Amino acid sequence: MAVVHHPLYVAPAPARSQYQWNKNGLVRDQLRDLGDALEWHEPEPMPREWIETVHDPDYVAQVIEARLPREKERRIGFPVTAAVAARAMAVPGGTYLAAKLAQQRGFAANTAGGSHHALADTGAGYCIFNDLAIAAHRLASEGERVLIVDCDVHQGDGTASLMAGRLDVATYSIHADKNFPVRKARSTLDVPLDDGTDDAGYMAALTTTLPRLADEFAPTIILYQAGVDPWAGDRLGRLALSHEGLVMRDRWIAMLARSRGLPLASALGGGYGADAMEVSGRHVASILALGGA
Repeated sequence: MAVVHHPLYVAPAPARSQYQWNKNGLVRDQLRDLGDALEWHEPEPMPREWIETVHDPDYVAQVIEARLPREKERRIGFPVTAAVAARAMAVPGGTYLAAKLAQQRGFAANTAGGSHHALADTGAGYCIFNDLAIAAHRLASEGERVLIVDCDVHQGDGTASLMAGRLDVATYSIHADKNFPVRKARSTLDVPLDDGTDDAGYMAALTTTLPRLADEFAPTIILYQAGVDPWAGDRLGRLALSHEGLVMRDRWIAMLARSRGLPLASALGGGYGADAMEVSGRHVASILALGGA
């Protein structure tokens, strides 16, 4: 199984941050414990010009130079330091590399990414640059038809906004209807769920909606936002999936891609809780389920 990781993913936690900055390192460590079953790949940071095809160049400059206005840092949820800015450049490169590896191997996972709240001129909700949108745009420029499947508990509002109106990129978001963000964007297909939706309800909604979009759009590759915050015990979730339900979801996504001969590249997505080892364990289980382990 191909896994993408960059040392910059493990950035020092900036002051006043509620985000778990050690999560990516713990995911890396737990996967490394599996030994030779995994192939490790280090991405190049995404070139600035590709980031600027999706994000406003003035905003990109503010991030790279670590001089974001206070109101944008508040919207993101933490200060953007030089180390955080370097990480923000590396993550989209990782999602893009995972996609290129998936084209060769069928599946590859990025150990970061899924920054689906980032908009054209600002970040939001712990997201700085939208790696899904940036990678999708670059892949589309190479002739791919990209389906972005977002199973995070929060709607992929930034991705939907950035990719709106495109004929070569489609967006799908299945999420808790009453969760963040309050103002939802319009994805190609949105599947809002009631609070407390369990494994059976979730899988019924997923399996009756996503295949239809895949048939109608006819993608050549899938980018998957594999958030594990639909779990019942997640600090920021409102759904009620079990650990087994998350694994069932990811195995079904992998089966959907394989049955259509589509490369599948995953980005980490959301997962929150007081126990960082527990959170990272959810992400590791997701990656292994997607890879067929």
